[in-house]
Amino acid sequence: MAHIHDLTALEQAAAVRARELSPVEITKHYLERAERLDAEVGAFVTLTADRALEQARRAEALVMTASDPRELPPLLGVPVPIKDLNLVKDVPVLFGSATYEGFVAPVDDSVVERLRDAGTIMIGKTATPEFGLPCYTETSVSPPARTPWDPSRSAGGSSGGAAAAVAAGLAPAAQASDGAGSIRIPAAVCGLFGIKPTRGRISAAPVVPDLAGLSTNGPIARTVADAAALLEIMAHNQPGDLYVAPPTPVGFQEAAGREPGRLRIGRNAVPVVPGAEVHPEVLAGYEKASALLESLGHEVVDMPPPFNDSIVAEFEKLWFCFSCMHPVDPSAAHLLRPFTRWLRERGFATPAPVFLQAQAALQTATRFGFLVMNDYDAILSPTVTTPPVPVGWFEEGGDPEETFQRMKRFAPYPATYNVSGQPAVNLPLHWTADGLPIGVMLAGRYGAEATLISLSAQVEAAVGGFWGTRRPAMW
Repeated sequence: MAHIHDLTALEQAAAVRARELSPVEITKHYLERAERLDAEVGAFVTLTADRALEQARRAEALVMTASDPRELPPLLGVPVPIKDLNLVKDVPVLFGSATYEGFVAPVDDSVVERLRDAGTIMIGKTATPEFGLPCYTETSVSPPARTPWDPSRSAGGSSGGAAAAVAAGLAPAAQASDGAGSIRIPAAVCGLFGIKPTRGRISAAPVVPDLAGLSTNGPIARTVADAAALLEIMAHNQPGDLYVAPPTPVGFQEAAGREPGRLRIGRNAVPVVPGAEVHPEVLAGYEKASALLESLGHEVVDMPPPFNDSIVAEFEKLWFCFSCMHPVDPSAAHLLRPFTRWLRERGFATPAPVFLQAQAALQTATRFGFLVMNDYDAILSPTVTTPPVPVGWFEEGGDPEETFQRMKRFAPYPATYNVSGQPAVNLPLHWTADGLPIGVMLAGRYGAEATLISLSAQVEAAVGGFWGTRRPAMW
């Protein structure tokens, strides 16, 4: 029999419904692995073992008393950790920052409620960088998040802990979030499938504002079907949401089992950030993906860049300002990391009219960008410009401005779709000779997650399901 962590989230849920696996058995398995292996990858900032086991016991009782297993919640008994930017009532939340030591969440985020109602078990909070701002997960409150494929290298960010947990087999899937690539970047460097949904697909209620619509919750998983199942559960809106995504013509789980048909796919590997250089292995993965998509019958054509580098400075202004959204007690400000302080200094120095002008400029650029992008059913690009980088590389030398430049050159592709609001996914399609994962990104039309999911499932099947048979050594 396979180990429990060899099973997908959906396979675990099916085994629970069939009474072949106990939710308590599954939960204990993952807690034991986390306690034994997490020191190698830094996936968790908080493990909630007692809470998880209590949830598992309630799930087990529900299974044993159910007259019809089909009426049970869809992911009953499946462990799904929550990123430490999200609120789980009565559980400490640090937001990756020593300034929040001792703070306990007063409410649940609505996406957390959705996952709980679906029967998932919250085994812990996954590590995130301070306030989710960097694209790497190195903090003052927990060890660095590391990719299990080479623990000397970063798991990315800001959902670095979530990706490390799934890639190391410490969770079958994870809740994550993405404001400038924070799902797709960790998925790329950890060899996983991750979905950034359309703007407004998943509410951030009740506390987190969606002012510019840059950030959204989403899933990280090993398989397309698991990610689609999580997205199905997470998708919802709440009164007061500023953005609501268009209705999807087909359910996300259903989309994972459907053929996408012949699609017109544009491709573009030109970074929007000046000076960003694309590593040959990344270009090899991009070409490999292009050839695979063509072999599946799709039309793959070179496309003009939909955005130019003028959007970079405007996006920076928003990022500076949003770094100021978390209130910090002045008496604790000295605990902020140097890079966070550097961002917040620029944010607090940005006048409101400048912020609004930047927002307007990005909206204008998006409108013109859609004139190019709407000619394609999907758009292929690299996800990041290099293979996973060593832990500490971004902050090497201690100059926050250089850290920011390295972040921009490392991940110039993903944030464009946070600006436009389009859905985008990372596909784990290529590995270097040294066994390091290289992802490629597919973006879809606004509201068209279902098409991306169908296409991704087709690609996954073509490379042998589960994206081949690769597993990190610690698996």
